[in-house]
Amino acid sequence: MTQSATDTASSSPLPAPEERRRLREAKSLSEEQVAAAMGVTPATVRAWESGRASPRGRKREAYAKLIGSAGTGGTGARGASESTPPGAHDKRADLTKASSSLAPAPDGTSAGTAEAARADEPQATDRSDAPVPALTPAEAFDALYAKNAAALFRQTFLLTGRRSLSREAVERAFEQAWQHWPEVAVDRDPAGWVRAAAYEYAVSPWHRLRRAHRDLDPPPAAPGPRALLDALLDLPPSYRRTLLLYDGVGLDLPETAAETEASTPAAASRLMNARAAVAEQVPELAEPSSPTGQSALLHEQLGALALTQPVAAMPAARAIRDGSEHKARLWTRAAIALTALIVGIALITTVTSPARYANPPAEQVGGVSPRGGPQKLTPQDLKLQKKLHEELVRGPARLVPDLR
Repeated sequence: MTQSATDTASSSPLPAPEERRRLREAKSLSEEQVAAAMGVTPATVRAWESGRASPRGRKREAYAKLIGSAGTGGTGARGASESTPPGAHDKRADLTKASSSLAPAPDGTSAGTAEAARADEPQATDRSDAPVPALTPAEAFDALYAKNAAALFRQTFLLTGRRSLSREAVERAFEQAWQHWPEVAVDRDPAGWVRAAAYEYAVSPWHRLRRAHRDLDPPPAAPGPRALLDALLDLPPSYRRTLLLYDGVGLDLPETAAETEASTPAAASRLMNARAAVAEQVPELAEPSSPTGQSALLHEQLGALALTQPVAAMPAARAIRDGSEHKARLWTRAAIALTALIVGIALITTVTSPARYANPPAEQVGGVSPRGGPQKLTPQDLKLQKKLHEELVRGPARLVPDLR
């Protein structure tokens, strides 16, 4: 795992993102405690640990001392090996060699999006120092969409079992990515940003209230894929998502924990429980004796299951961008209209409301004096008022002993 560019350029190198998380958890520090000590938000700490950002200046040195990594420098590889379960590196090597229907095309970081988009195009020259034309934001987005939309649709189908919901989740995720493109473009993993948005939308419990997404799609005809899909859908959403990210997509454990917003031990526990639950319904998954073999078999089975469902007809990238911009304009206009309505109601209320409220004159009813306001004191009232003013401050006279 390579360090980010900001880490390399700084005079105080930090360990790799997954090593930062491991060091914090080794000190029994929560994200909130680190955020309070550094004077930042917990979201900033999560960004540091996921590699999306890095502290700078004095905060960088203070952060290194806080997690106990000052002076370690190149502990990232060691930390990654310690944080990853036994056999995980073998698993990642096997996944890299095998062609997977779940893993999107590796487009690297946002800085490499342009190079990845141009890699498949024929080059006019073989010179290694030939400049690569810079892509416009629209071209970079289209390249990201073309390389990841199909794989992301298959992943969300395994999460939901519903083709229409999977297509809707992928479209919504890419629309959000285009609305936040300045943020996505500089992200360490743009495809991961879109994947997290699609997963969050796909597993939302509100879809159960929608008639269109209430029922599952027909399961595969083959008994094996049908049993595996039923076992996946029986898992809780958090367990299903963890299993798909680790054994399906091929993320390591710290990356899976960061994307699911859980601690590394919690993600490991979810993974083991999910594997055990799936193995109960699919006995062949319990045959491998090692976690590496079981993970490789799960990866193969999940890829075969995803291929049983053809990719839905996805809209063009330009349609996604146009739809995103149209929705943004609608929300902006709605916000302006609502603000104008509130301001108008306030102005109407200010204009029509009276400047002062006058009490109606008091009337005598049944010979009883009106009580519409303070009355003129009678001589008896004045005498009583004078007597009360002359009494002791400590209380009425009947409660004060007379010692004379």
